Amino acid sequence: MARDQKSSAMQAGYNKVVARIRGLESSETGPLTRFLYWMTRRKIGRVVLPFKVAAHHPRLLLATGQMEMGQQAARSVDPKLKALASIKAALLIGCPF
Repeated sequence: MARDQKSSAMQAGYNKVVARIRGLESSETGPLTRFLYWMTRRKIGRVVLPFKVAAHHPRLLLATGQMEMGQQAARSVDPKLKALASIKAALLIGCPF
């Protein structure tokens, strides 16, 4: 897409992000992934696209979940500061979560 086409598309409101890999729905996954989907829905209200994409590789999904839980459990940084840093990082990279 040419530069002028890109800018006109963005001005028209067509700035949706399209994932290159389709995320898996709960019905397409195994029992462990369905359980992780349930936990995610319970915690944040929905299953986000990066989580659905990682579900293509269950070991990667599990490792990502363990990393997230470890970061949440870390006590060396004040929880309010962690939340603020998370929001700032998401804003810097354009992440909608």
